[in-house]
Amino acid sequence: MLDPKKIEEFAKSITDSMPDGMKKMAEETEGKVKQVIQAQLARMDIVTREEFDVQSQVLLRTREKLMVLEQRLDALEKAEDETQPEG
Repeated sequence: MLDPKKIEEFAKSITDSMPDGMKKMAEETEGKVKQVIQAQLARMDIVTREEFDVQSQVLLRTREKLMVLEQRLDALEKAEDETQPEG
C-alpha cells in the first residue's frame, strides 16, 4: 500500500491551505480526511513503486528463462529431426 507518511503529508497540505478560521475545524477533520483518502486509494487497487519494480524484475527473469527454454526446445526438436529416418 502507499506510504502512510505521504498520505499524512497530503492530508496536512489540505488542512494547511484552509483559512485560519477553519483551522480548528480542520484539525478535527484531518483524521477523517486521512481515512477517506486511504479508503479511496485502497479501492483503486494501487501498488507502490517498490512493488511494481519487484514485479518488473520477476517478469524480466521469467522472460529470460522462457527464452532459454525455447532455445533448448528448438535444439531438441532439431536434434530429433536429424536422428529420425526420412520416409
